[in-house]
Amino acid sequence: MSSIHDPRYKNLIKELIKIRELKNITQVELATSLKKPQSYIAKVENLDRRIDVLELHDWLSALDKPISEFLASYFEI
Repeated sequence: MSSIHDPRYKNLIKELIKIRELKNITQVELATSLKKPQSYIAKVENLDRRIDVLELHDWLSALDKPISEFLASYFEI
């Protein structure tokens, strides 16, 4: 199974989408914060592109969510 189709990865992306939507931030606004095109956000959210830990950190920073808090809640640490 490709890692992008791993249920854990899919859930991680769902959580990122949930955080973005709860903060009423559009894909365009997030992309602007990350200095990326909107298509980058769409590809990640549609599971067409995988993000690494550095991109995850930047993504969460743009959403004003500490990565330590996200990981603690996501993995129930």
